[in-house]
Amino acid sequence: MDEEIYPYINSPEKLEGLYRKTLFIVVLSQIFGGAGLAAGITVGALLALDMLGTDAFSGVPVALFTLGSAGSALVVGRLSQKFGRRSGLAAGFLTGGIGAIGVVLAAITSNVPLLFASFFIYGAGTATNLQARYAGTDLANSKQRATAVSIALVSTTLGAVAGPNLVGVMGGFATSIGIPPLAGPFILAAAAFMIAGLILLAFLRPDPFLIAKKLEEWKRRNTDNFSDTSILPTSKKGVVVGASVMILTQVVMVAIMTMTPIHMGHHGHGLSDVGLVIGIHVGAMYLPSLVTGMLVDKVGRTIMTIAAGGTLLLSGLVAAYTPADSLFGIIIALALLGLGWNFGLISGTATIIDSTTPSTRAKTQGSVDVLIALSGASGGALSGMVVAHSSYATLSLAGGFLSILLIPVVIWSWKISKTVYTKNQ
Repeated sequence: MDEEIYPYINSPEKLEGLYRKTLFIVVLSQIFGGAGLAAGITVGALLALDMLGTDAFSGVPVALFTLGSAGSALVVGRLSQKFGRRSGLAAGFLTGGIGAIGVVLAAITSNVPLLFASFFIYGAGTATNLQARYAGTDLANSKQRATAVSIALVSTTLGAVAGPNLVGVMGGFATSIGIPPLAGPFILAAAAFMIAGLILLAFLRPDPFLIAKKLEEWKRRNTDNFSDTSILPTSKKGVVVGASVMILTQVVMVAIMTMTPIHMGHHGHGLSDVGLVIGIHVGAMYLPSLVTGMLVDKVGRTIMTIAAGGTLLLSGLVAAYTPADSLFGIIIALALLGLGWNFGLISGTATIIDSTTPSTRAKTQGSVDVLIALSGASGGALSGMVVAHSSYATLSLAGGFLSILLIPVVIWSWKISKTVYTKNQ
């Protein structure tokens, strides 16, 4: 076992080189993964509305692929813990690609049960896209963690922003081959998820998580030679804080995002407008990541959590009070929604990494992502019912004010920060 890690023990430069190589492979896979992710966000609700003919269940596809991502997050986390990131992430992306193919077949055959089952399977790609952010942190030191997360996330932007803006192109392509136009983006999603999985399977060698685990074991046996905070025991309170931040931001983001295309469709906005808004929203979710990561590493997890809550509240207010026919107002609201999610995700993720060690990290990360996905599924499922029985403005206000709950989380995290975060920085 030691032979594999000796080069990295004796040469910090080689370890840094492997860290950078890992980030490059993760970035490459995330570009494709982002394109696959964007399809479900952009037209999932519209496809359900087209096939079901009612707004009340238009949030079900997002809820299903988010629910599917919950189960997948658990499986990917367990696979990664036992076999490494390469096996876990590749399996997740490939499964998501199969789900996307199922959505296309369901649209062709007008098969609603197949549509729902395929959305559930498609969620594996969504979960994997999110969990891939952890792969870049396996070999990062305590001052690189949030920045490493941000590099993985920002790379998703290229595919995630391109995806929604290719809705019209893929819709035209689908029509030209006799497929319903709303299924077009899922042809792109299938190819993108498959390519992302194959990239990881082929090139993520040696596996960064397996190297990190072996380095931890070696350091435990040689603690007199190494003073390293990465071998501190897991902090359950830190895990709870990080999970709470990500869960709350996910609920708010998914609920408002899910119903925005429906809201726009009811007020005269075309598919190209929807693609533009969702593209900007997804860009705001990922593009600021490099700056956010540096801020989280520099100014701290707590301050950025406060920023997340404030930004999400502002998003809800703008979405609720902007005129429904104002494309500019909707763009601002959804951009703020993505930015608030970005702040919460990176600060929460960094907290989880701070609070775990390689011996349990991947499994814990998978379990936390299950809770995040379930919260998103709840937000997606309930959003359609709230709008159907009330209004989009009510949903937006409720989501905005729910984000205020991040403040009690911040207060609690502030109290334990000296016992968790300062040991890892």
